[in-house]
Amino acid sequence: MGKKVVVVGAVAAGPKCAVRVKRLDPDAEVVLIDQDSLISYGGCGIPYYVSGDVPDEKELRSTNFHMLRDEHFFEKAKGVTTLTSTRVTGIDRLSKVVKAEHVATGEVKEIGYDKLLLATGSEPIVPPLAGLDLDGVFTVNNLHKAIEIKDRIAKGLVGKAVIVGGGAIGIEMAEAFKDLWGIDATIVEMKSHLLPSLVDWEMADILAKHLRDSGLEVRLEEAAQEILGDEQGKVRGVRTDKKEIDGDMVIIAVGVRPRSALALEAGLHVSRGGAIVVNERMQTSDPDIYAAGDCVEITHLVSGQKFFAPLGSLANKQGRVAGDNICGIPSVFKGGVGSFIMKGFDMSIGSAGLTLQGAREAGFAADISLTSPIDRAHFYPTQAVTCFLMVFDRRTRRVLGLQGIGPMGDGILARINGAAPLLCEGGVIEDFNNIEMAYSPPFSAAIDSINAAAYVAENLCDGRMRKIDMGEFLAYMENSALQPDWVMLDVRHPKQARPFVDKFGSGRWLSLPYDEVRERFAELPRDKTMVIICNAGSRSYEVQRFLDHHGYSNNTVLAGGINVVKRMNVDWLPSAQ
Repeated sequence: MGKKVVVVGAVAAGPKCAVRVKRLDPDAEVVLIDQDSLISYGGCGIPYYVSGDVPDEKELRSTNFHMLRDEHFFEKAKGVTTLTSTRVTGIDRLSKVVKAEHVATGEVKEIGYDKLLLATGSEPIVPPLAGLDLDGVFTVNNLHKAIEIKDRIAKGLVGKAVIVGGGAIGIEMAEAFKDLWGIDATIVEMKSHLLPSLVDWEMADILAKHLRDSGLEVRLEEAAQEILGDEQGKVRGVRTDKKEIDGDMVIIAVGVRPRSALALEAGLHVSRGGAIVVNERMQTSDPDIYAAGDCVEITHLVSGQKFFAPLGSLANKQGRVAGDNICGIPSVFKGGVGSFIMKGFDMSIGSAGLTLQGAREAGFAADISLTSPIDRAHFYPTQAVTCFLMVFDRRTRRVLGLQGIGPMGDGILARINGAAPLLCEGGVIEDFNNIEMAYSPPFSAAIDSINAAAYVAENLCDGRMRKIDMGEFLAYMENSALQPDWVMLDVRHPKQARPFVDKFGSGRWLSLPYDEVRERFAELPRDKTMVIICNAGSRSYEVQRFLDHHGYSNNTVLAGGINVVKRMNVDWLPSAQ
């Protein structure tokens, strides 16, 4: 008889560990336990099931060869004893026994183990709002909830939806309501921008504009205070600190936290944030008990600090590492950089590493480069503008993070995936300068977007480029009295500059084409600070270098250029733009 291995939790990390153990040690007796009746499903696919992109929930529970991952599958195909609808109520570490109770019958059993894995996942954070018990209020924490949500929509019971929370799940659910079903959806986010822990405000602002242009209402810096109901106990909307918003359904999506009560009651070490503490081998403070997935904290390989990363991709990796070590193979999971990608209608947005705010909070002398390159060779018949934000440390030149947003496709994903390994290894700007990315005109430019972002970071670090941050520029455009000695120097083609000159006047907006600067620079003012503007920033930088050489150092470059501005929520652009 082989070792007895008990796995608690059967969504991502748990099944991965269970089947890994059986592959490595066929004699092992493996028991997989979950309190739900539906197991081993792709939770990240729930919004796409609600939207109809995934027509049947069984597809979220199926293998790529179309076998349903249920109790029968794990027992017959994998050799894993599977107990569903069974809740583990306690762990006796001394006797090495877990106590389990069947949810429906109340039957209690004790199951012995040699090694134990806790893959208890996460649970939704639910703010203390009145009305949470109303009919039509949901969290999106399991497949059952998703099935009920979709069923109500399909029956025509939902005309308007309110999503409380502007993180990834909230945005994906709002898109699901609007894109296929045509349901009016409102996102309510109490912070100043969407995806606040994942991207900086510049990227989030571009996303917010795109969501609004696609028909969603996005309300920022607005806090839900109460869920409103009618006399029949059905939800009718949400009251915020600013207004009442009608809704036949309310989705609470303000985030998740580790589900660690079982570990805590067993006396295992749990962090202040509520995550189970593990080492690189996924061992808890008890060497015979492992933990993996959304219930643990891991090391951020940029900051060196512990962080919570509830991602299915990481959960599967951690489950495999735990399985290796249970079987005596010395495998490690060093940590991650929180690589992230999602779609918003026909846009994709992604990130890896730290945001600017996160980097500064971690003690880095952080700054950003903001670029807006086209996504493929300029001569290729079709191309589109993408926007990238690179976070770097001015003292050490280490790159701390990369964010990108652009058209739906693989372009943003490829750059995030290209950056992640270098971020994990402590890559500096020069590493990103020289990173080799595959090139062909239909797919990319010869100077890849990653390279371009790093070039700007290098120029900033070395003092060759001086920039004005986008936030400062937008504040000036809203109120020029903030900087009365500023003028805009637009080096684009006169046809592009003309609408701005007409709107703001030649005293505030100067037009001097890029190819005429060398002949006409003496016409430029010396008593004003010139903000040099082009589409993406590259021509502006070149003009800055030329002007500096000729004693016109009273200038700064708009990082990212007009390409970024056009994609943001600004209301002062000329109508021709």
